[in-house]
Amino acid sequence: MSEKASQLSRRERQIMDIIYAKGEATASEVAEAMADAPSYSAVRALLRILEEKGVLKHREDGRRYIFLPTEPAQKASRSALRNLVNTFFEGSLVNAVAALVDGKEKISPEEIKRLESIIKQAKNR
Repeated sequence: MSEKASQLSRRERQIMDIIYAKGEATASEVAEAMADAPSYSAVRALLRILEEKGVLKHREDGRRYIFLPTEPAQKASRSALRNLVNTFFEGSLVNAVAALVDGKEKISPEEIKRLESIIKQAKNR
């Protein structure tokens, strides 16, 4: 599934973001939440494609289909992050972390402690 998830189109990723944010959604809810949404039938077609790709499933509620992701958000986010690191940072976790830490974003003392703890755990493995 991870490879399939990394090969989603912009619209498909947009739909997945909406469904992850909501937990589950109908086609009309997805269409309402989309910026510059395509037609309702196009949204339904995209949802069907996402099901065929194995990233979505549905349950029936009367005549409505309610769509939900096939894997938890945490697992999907790890896969997306791995793809991001491979695409933009030559597969280097260090380069990705450096870009975040060296950026203009302020890191709180709590976040620094957490990063230090994660690094310490990684050293012990």
